[in-house]
Amino acid sequence: MPKSKIRKKDKSPRTNVTKKSTGSTKYGSGRWVAPTMVVLFLLGLAWIVVFYITQGNIVGMRALHNWNILIGFVFIGAGFVVSTRWR
Repeated sequence: MPKSKIRKKDKSPRTNVTKKSTGSTKYGSGRWVAPTMVVLFLLGLAWIVVFYITQGNIVGMRALHNWNILIGFVFIGAGFVVSTRWR
């Protein structure tokens, strides 16, 4: 039977160095996304709740009548739009 060849071990250092990414620009979301999303949700909810509790008797809300409900839902919708950027 023939004798197998002996492999020599390579003792040179490896040059394959991975680069660490410091920012979250390519993958993941920025640090502002989650707080902004939560604030928009709560602001929309608070707008609608305040409108119903005060029955629209606050000076700024009185002029808008039932458009206040739409304004609250716009804030909530903006929260959903921002939530699509969250990873």
